[in-house]
Amino acid sequence: MAQNHRELITACVEVLNSFKNLPDDDHTFITEVFSGCVRYHSVISVVTEAFYNRDGKNVLRSEENLYRVFVYLAIFRLDELGMPHFRKFVRAVDLNKMHKFLNFFFNDKSIRTWMKDSWVKIYDTSFVQTTLLSSLLGWLPELEDLLQQMQKEITNKLKLKKETVSSTEVKPFNLTRPRPRSVPMPMPRRLICFSLNIKIPKLKPFKPTPKTTYEKPEEENIMAAIREKNRRRAEEHLMEASRQRFACANPEKSEKTQRRMRDILVEEEQKLDFERHKSHPFPKALLEYLFLCLVAHQDENIPIKLNATSILREGKLYRQREQEELKKLERLEAGAKDASDFFEWQRKMRKQDLEAQFADVERRRLEGKLSHEEAIIARQNLIQENQEKARSMREEAAGLMQAYMERKMQEEIETRELVEKVLDTHENAKEAKKKLQVYKAKIVQAVTEESRELMKQALEEAEAEMQQKMLLIRQIRAAQAVPKTKFKTVDLAENAGYGFLGEMSIVELKERLSLLRMNSEAEEENKRDDILNTKQEKEQLLMETLETINRHRTEQSKAAAIRLEERKKGHNAKAVVDDPKLIDLQRKLEEKRQERKAQQTRLKIQPNKKTSQKLKQINAAKHMMEESRWRELEQRQEKIARLTSTNNPGRRGVPTS
Repeated sequence: MAQNHRELITACVEVLNSFKNLPDDDHTFITEVFSGCVRYHSVISVVTEAFYNRDGKNVLRSEENLYRVFVYLAIFRLDELGMPHFRKFVRAVDLNKMHKFLNFFFNDKSIRTWMKDSWVKIYDTSFVQTTLLSSLLGWLPELEDLLQQMQKEITNKLKLKKETVSSTEVKPFNLTRPRPRSVPMPMPRRLICFSLNIKIPKLKPFKPTPKTTYEKPEEENIMAAIREKNRRRAEEHLMEASRQRFACANPEKSEKTQRRMRDILVEEEQKLDFERHKSHPFPKALLEYLFLCLVAHQDENIPIKLNATSILREGKLYRQREQEELKKLERLEAGAKDASDFFEWQRKMRKQDLEAQFADVERRRLEGKLSHEEAIIARQNLIQENQEKARSMREEAAGLMQAYMERKMQEEIETRELVEKVLDTHENAKEAKKKLQVYKAKIVQAVTEESRELMKQALEEAEAEMQQKMLLIRQIRAAQAVPKTKFKTVDLAENAGYGFLGEMSIVELKERLSLLRMNSEAEEENKRDDILNTKQEKEQLLMETLETINRHRTEQSKAAAIRLEERKKGHNAKAVVDDPKLIDLQRKLEEKRQERKAQQTRLKIQPNKKTSQKLKQINAAKHMMEESRWRELEQRQEKIARLTSTNNPGRRGVPTS
């Protein structure tokens, strides 16, 4: 019991902390909306739950109370509010969200069919017809106009029109009128300053700003002309230097260099293959046919262009093979045995491994099918269990809903009592306001006295600051009046004088650069001779390597033809794997398949009359909704056509066949 008392005290404190004193009209409106939403919770839930199940699957659940408030206002308070106030409430929220919800709610067909049927289950037919439907259906044409206007605003087809707002009526404040004060005699400014001991700083009279400050100075035009003259002179020097340039500084490349660069670019571009298509694997039969054609035409010398890298790589490969053959012959000559027996044994073992691999693949395939059948059976069992769980959960949910409604009614009674207690505390707040006004008046009197002292101190500080600024201005003007040296002579034969180790003059730098250029030309000639020698040696090596490659290729083609003939003679069909484990798996697979088929026939869902009738009703309602939607679209198009024809009376329509 002590815990419950503590929770009640905490709840009361939280309500008082979060309480805001609102005007009486707003407070009454909020209270009535809150009590109405709680009282007609079942009526409002019919609309909101249907919205979340159909059109609002992507809408946040945290916004459900917002939609509940609008449902309550539209059904019970629209006659009292009127259309202008309701439109303002709608525009105060996000336009897209409200259009989506109100388009679902203000549907004539939905209101007359499933909403009415759901409300009749809760209240009497007379109450539903008079209280819920009559007001809503009466306002439905104006609500549909509101929806069309919102749709046009969303699609940027209609600009918002400012509503004519009535002018505010000025009312005087109901304040206590102060007593008339005696008007004091005015005092001269000099007497006021004398009485307060204030010294007013005196500044020199300033000169008016000259007109030349706002005009463009003549020096800028002179500087622009000088810059244009220097630019033309620099262009003339550049043209003269390009005509009389030195031969050693020729930036253009020779014809031989340009030709080699073009060849290199062509070779690099030929290597690129961005538009190559992905091909399918080459057929084995066609591959064997091409190999036979290659063997038949092996005597013909078909020229194949090879680059230096491929020639050297292939030559190295053949040299390694020759060395391996020589080593093998040396071992046989020394008494080593031949490996033909080992190769025969290896071939048999590979054949056995291949058969075992085929059996393993078949076993995995059968096991996969078997596991698939078992999964189907398990899924059917799971569906049956889920149906049982769903039935029990529906029964449990019905009981919880009943308890929830009872708890809601109890909470409504408690909130009403709490609101009545809070209203009693408003009377004590008026006395506290009067005490607060007296306290504030005392504070204002003290602040005015302090402000006088601060004003006097501020005037003294302003005078001292003005004196400092005037002194600083005089110093800046004196510094600006001192002339500055702007020109410096340059001697190309002297050092800069910074004291660096490698410091030199411009003349010495030019001499050193000319010496370096001569040394680089001599090194270039030596490198050119070395390149020619290495090129000749490389060509000789390539010719020798090509002869070796041709010799080995002819021998390999002959050996390949012999192996192909032997393979054709010894080709046999694949051995059929006969494994008892596979036969056992096949038998189990057939048993599981028969079991699954039997369970499917046993678990076939029998058609229920109620569900079939409900499905027919849903399909009929859906068909009617589609027809009404198409009818609305046609009416809207006809209305648009009429409007366009009235707006453009001189334009003739195009006849349609």
